[in-house]
Amino acid sequence: MDMLQTTEFWIGLLKIIWINIILSGDNAVVIALAARGLPPHQQQKAILFGSGAAVVLRIALTVVAAKLLALSYLQIIGGVLLLWIGTQLLHGEDGEEGEGKEHSGLMTAIRTILIADLVMSLDNVIAVAAAAKGSMTLLVLGLAISIPMVVFGSQLMIKLMDRFPVIITLGAALIGWVGGETIVSDVALTSIVGANPWLHYAGPALGAAVVLAIGKMSSSKKASEPQA
Repeated sequence: MDMLQTTEFWIGLLKIIWINIILSGDNAVVIALAARGLPPHQQQKAILFGSGAAVVLRIALTVVAAKLLALSYLQIIGGVLLLWIGTQLLHGEDGEEGEGKEHSGLMTAIRTILIADLVMSLDNVIAVAAAAKGSMTLLVLGLAISIPMVVFGSQLMIKLMDRFPVIITLGAALIGWVGGETIVSDVALTSIVGANPWLHYAGPALGAAVVLAIGKMSSSKKASEPQA
């Protein structure tokens, strides 16, 4: 019996790790986009603090995720928030200079990472909770092991973004896609989306288009402004 329980434990752990690998791709993109504008010594802090706090947030979310997803309009609000985050990450913002700017930039990056992960993790944690089968040990251990994976993925994405700037645009579009997908998944729209299955694809596509369009307009406006 002990052997069976041990086997079940390791199988459950592998499931959780695998689920996190699959579902953490968009989180790595968000972290990379949020941290890419920081100085190198600040990037590492943003990635580590953001990733660690995001995993703790996921553990807490697992307890209430199913109930939250049943609330009408919550995912619509979350999806709109993701669209806003996508536009902000796409064009970036100028701020004050010096040490104050670095600190502000770091806190802004961490805050952005947490908000985006909160919205995108609501449905993801249900899959993790199902694999854990009520074992808090499995849940915490599996998510903790996933931290290095997210950190490595974020660092890799930052390097790729520096080398291939088009990835920044694709990353912002991905956030917009997830935002649109989140909106059409809200329980308040279940009957509408059920009667119009094409909305499952149109919603995410529209979300990506909105982020790219607003981000591009903001960037063009900033570029046309006279430099102080």
